[in-house]
Amino acid sequence: MTTYVDGPVRVSVPATSANLGPGFDSLGLALAHRDRLEAVALGPAGPGGPSVEVQVEGEGAATLPRGRDHLVVQAMEAAFAALGVPAPNLRLTCHNVIPQARGMGSSSAAIVGGLGLARAMVPDGADRLDDDALLAMAARIEGHPDNVAPALLGGFVVSGHDDGVWWAVPAPVDPRVSAVVLVPPDPVPTELARGLLPTTVPLAEAAADAGRTALLVAALGGSVEQLWRATRDHLHQEHRRPAMPATLEMVDRLRARGVAAAVSGAGPTVIALVSGGADAASVLADAPDGWGSWALDVDPRGLVVEV
Repeated sequence: MTTYVDGPVRVSVPATSANLGPGFDSLGLALAHRDRLEAVALGPAGPGGPSVEVQVEGEGAATLPRGRDHLVVQAMEAAFAALGVPAPNLRLTCHNVIPQARGMGSSSAAIVGGLGLARAMVPDGADRLDDDALLAMAARIEGHPDNVAPALLGGFVVSGHDDGVWWAVPAPVDPRVSAVVLVPPDPVPTELARGLLPTTVPLAEAAADAGRTALLVAALGGSVEQLWRATRDHLHQEHRRPAMPATLEMVDRLRARGVAAAVSGAGPTVIALVSGGADAASVLADAPDGWGSWALDVDPRGLVVEV
């Protein structure tokens, strides 16, 4: 019979911002705004499968499911299967601060958090399911790695998929760089935002975004004076304007005065990369009525098992 660790297991996972302008489906940044999850194994499951108790506090408390269809539970069951152990009866508590469906990586945090919980609940789980395997599982569930990679690894991560392999490479971030997020009150489903994108783009636009993406790696790594130029997108943001006009208007307004602003992930959150407290305060002061706003450090930590 499989033995699980005694008592509760706790993990935390950061919010993330993907794309950062030009780095479509390839760049992601972990932000110091963390969901916290706790799970307890309640014994072996019956013939009908595991029973699950889910409690959600904070973001999503009124809307997220409370059973095996909860994304954290689905990720946990996938990890248990990968570890070759049966999923136990389970009590899960989610303390959520990451806004749902706002482009701040709530689903990636749930996936990485669930995988990490299950791995930590099995005594030798970390030996049998390393971070490379966890990344591949998370990216397969999410469909792309740009959010799950920084959620797992922390910091600034360049990621992708080729030849059947998911890969992620951390890159440096200058300590002067932080982020301000401006969060509209209404969600935009990722499926809707991605559905607005064309299947092909002009070569000139693809080349322009490739250059800006390379520049953004350098800008975050130390050439912070290039952040505004480096966050200029030619590929995807304008196509999303019909779904989030207020978001793109805010991006336009901030960029017009020299702020390195972009759509966070699939939106509708706006992220501004700043390099000083005065810059952060200026962006925060622009938050429209009804929008959330936070000044957040880049979080060097990804998935953390908390004692």
